[in-house]
Amino acid sequence: TMADIVYDFEGGLYLNITNDCPCDCVFCIRNKVNEIGTENSMWHNKAPSFDEIKKAIDSVDMSKYTEAVFCGYGEPTCAYDNLIKSARYIKEKYGLKIRLNTNGLGCLVNGRDITKELCSVVDTVSISLNAPNAERYLQITRSKFGIGSFDAIIDFAKKCVEYHDDVRMTVVDILKDEEIKECEKIAKNLGVKFRSREYID
Repeated sequence: TMADIVYDFEGGLYLNITNDCPCDCVFCIRNKVNEIGTENSMWHNKAPSFDEIKKAIDSVDMSKYTEAVFCGYGEPTCAYDNLIKSARYIKEKYGLKIRLNTNGLGCLVNGRDITKELCSVVDTVSISLNAPNAERYLQITRSKFGIGSFDAIIDFAKKCVEYHDDVRMTVVDILKDEEIKECEKIAKNLGVKFRSREYID
């Protein structure tokens, strides 16, 4: 059976468009549970096509929502074309705001700078910073892009700020307090909003 592409989580509308991700974070919810919110299973046995995503979007009562969040069990920029197409589709057809929850590695994933186009489509970019420096980031995320991943995220955030006024960075509160403070400082220096989010175990 196919996993739900669209799911409701705490009253919000979420889109799970890919299971691919260049990271394998130590705290990742994927390693623990198979469902979130109303979702029975978050795992796709094959990547959904744009038509399947569109069909899933149209099957939902969109009038209940003001925002659609691209998140799910994977990094949305790994399905970049479908992300852009479906975000545009939701905006044009339903007038919802679009939030992207991303690990900030989308330029590395796609082998090019995607920030300008991305920021022209999404209303909010929320980047998981998750660590105050490159070594710690690699330890926590086990990113397949290696030690350069951290700088890539900082660069991604900087570029998004040029095009956009609603850029945020988040960390999971499993970090030590001083690490969270350092992350907050990084966000502040970049001119982005900051939030520490609760670790769900």
